[in-house]
Amino acid sequence: MRSLSARISAAALCAAAALGLTACDAFADDPGAQAPFSGLTGPEVTNKAVAATRAAATVRLTVTTESADGPVQAFVASGARGACTGTFSLGSAGTMELIRADGAVYTKSDKAMLRAAAVDGPVRDADVNRLAGRWVKARPDDHRTAQSLRFCDPKALLDRLAATSTTTRKGRQAMIAGTPCLTLTGGTGREKWTASVATEGKPHLLKMRLTDGAETPLTVEFSEFGAPLTVKRPVTD
Repeated sequence: MRSLSARISAAALCAAAALGLTACDAFADDPGAQAPFSGLTGPEVTNKAVAATRAAATVRLTVTTESADGPVQAFVASGARGACTGTFSLGSAGTMELIRADGAVYTKSDKAMLRAAAVDGPVRDADVNRLAGRWVKARPDDHRTAQSLRFCDPKALLDRLAATSTTTRKGRQAMIAGTPCLTLTGGTGREKWTASVATEGKPHLLKMRLTDGAETPLTVEFSEFGAPLTVKRPVTD
């Protein structure tokens, strides 16, 4: 049960809402929520988490979703000045590795990915055998590369939370990979999200799940904030 002061504070906010000053339901937190961030509103916790995660020099992301080709998994490391490395598994479409260094993008695909990525009809076996497992400079108009690069910019994902941070409600405590965290929920219209924020150390965002009536749910886990990351251009033929 929340303390008397917390209940009085919530009542004051709702009274302000009646005067058109704020949105009462944005602060209708789970009554079972525990102590972490007890002095902050839900929107304030979300803003702190977004700011702390954006400020990390490097971060690793594990992304899971679905596509027309089947389950999608991405393992991405993002650093300063757009540096990025990633491995993308796109169901039956195969697997691709990606490096972005010094503004240039390179990919290395298996045979299934090369065949699935062909936009001008079936690709020749000779070309598949020649290119499979080799680094090549990505074509600017390559659709799959463009899709994969979305996950090299975690700030774009964070913007989706920041855009609706005023709707945040605090939930209950949980654990993610041994780190205690607080669960948050928010969103407007068809887009809803659930997020987990570390309650020890910096308030980094540890996990977020986005759902939209027009899209497949997207789950992103964040880890290794500030870990060393060296990204170099690969050797190409």
